[in-house]
Amino acid sequence: MVEDQAYEHHHRNVQSGGARAAVFGISDGLVTNISLILGVVGAHPAAGIVRLAGLAGLVAGAFSMGAGELISMKAQKELLQRELSVEREAITDYHDDELRELAATYESRGFSKELSIKIAEEAMSKPELALEMHAREELGIDPSSLGSPVLASVASFLSFAVGAAVPLLPWVFDGGLAATIWSVCAAALTAIIVGAVLGWFTGRRVIMSAARQLVVTAVVASAAWGIGHGLGYGRGL
Repeated sequence: MVEDQAYEHHHRNVQSGGARAAVFGISDGLVTNISLILGVVGAHPAAGIVRLAGLAGLVAGAFSMGAGELISMKAQKELLQRELSVEREAITDYHDDELRELAATYESRGFSKELSIKIAEEAMSKPELALEMHAREELGIDPSSLGSPVLASVASFLSFAVGAAVPLLPWVFDGGLAATIWSVCAAALTAIIVGAVLGWFTGRRVIMSAARQLVVTAVVASAAWGIGHGLGYGRGL
């Protein structure tokens, strides 16, 4: 006799602003700063100028990403809270209309009319449950999971800084061709790792995701180097 076993399956928290900002922040920092560094290297300046440019890119980019994430997430959260407030008032002031609306929603999804009305009546008998059901069906959101602007901002700032630091580190200890080679190698390895992590995070093929991240990073960085090289020689730098 086979005993009954509890079945559980787990999902990743794909709505977390912090997780999203951290994962993509590293990628943004890496691509941005390796492109900036190679763009400056292409003009053949002194090593100190490359270090300064890389550091400026790290600091400016990290603060820009952090501030941008804070403002955008804050604005989004305030907008959603406003819509929830409107919905909460409607549930209170137009209870019967909102009940019929919710029942019609479930009926349009294939439930019988009787069952749809029963579900809607049960939901509308509890204000917080009614708000959650309407928010999910009409706005496509979970009222209890609107994201944290501060968490997303900090995660974006730190992750961008980490990604941007990778191609800059060789220039802290060396300069010239050696630093360029180490910078490119470090960026390539990190791009592969980031791509693999993104592949795992999204459930895609890890190898394909890693290869895509590497190719994108290489193309963008090469283009930046070419522009820097052309401008450098064109202006006699």
